[in-house]
Amino acid sequence: MFTGIIEATGKIVQMQSLQGDIRLTLQSDTLDFGDVALGDSIACNGICLTVVAVGKDWYAVDVSRETLNKTAMQHWQTGDTVNLEKAMLPTTRFGGHIVSGHVDTTATVTLIRADARSIYIEITLPLPFAKYVATKGSVTVDGISLTTNEVKDSIICLNIIPHTAKVTNIDKHWQVGGLVNIEVDVLARYLERLLLANTQMPPQSTGITSAFLAENGFL
Repeated sequence: MFTGIIEATGKIVQMQSLQGDIRLTLQSDTLDFGDVALGDSIACNGICLTVVAVGKDWYAVDVSRETLNKTAMQHWQTGDTVNLEKAMLPTTRFGGHIVSGHVDTTATVTLIRADARSIYIEITLPLPFAKYVATKGSVTVDGISLTTNEVKDSIICLNIIPHTAKVTNIDKHWQVGGLVNIEVDVLARYLERLLLANTQMPPQSTGITSAFLAENGFL
């Protein structure tokens, strides 16, 4: 579990093909590796990945074909900068929102422009996922917990303050036409499931019949 508050950025230093999958090695000068151990989870651009090797300022993860196909990782290259967040602790300050690290879809950056000291960004989501994002709600973009200014059909509008741009890969990596990883608010997904449950589940029999009513004096 994560919060979407980026701890550090890292650089992809190796992408090694292993029998159809990939072993990804990342190096970071700013991530605290003091408590990183084998088997730990670290979100990389919002993708929850398991540490399989670790050194003084680097770690490696194995990436399945499913993850490659369903995320923007399929377009990553050696040298790219990515956002990093270690799994939250029970004592972690909850500064963002509930983030699982399970990417729902990818989306396209369609507009970037200056807006005073901020950066105004529009991202176009695949239409089936737009319903999960609300104006002034939370959405995870490349692992970053962000608040939407507005939702226009399938377009989400964001304002990125200078601090967020500086400590993430937004300045270095985001560009018009580029793909980003999207995780919608998990609460929206559960709410949809609850609302649809009554319409999708088969009707349940109560077991009450005319014979039962007669036997118990109701008829």
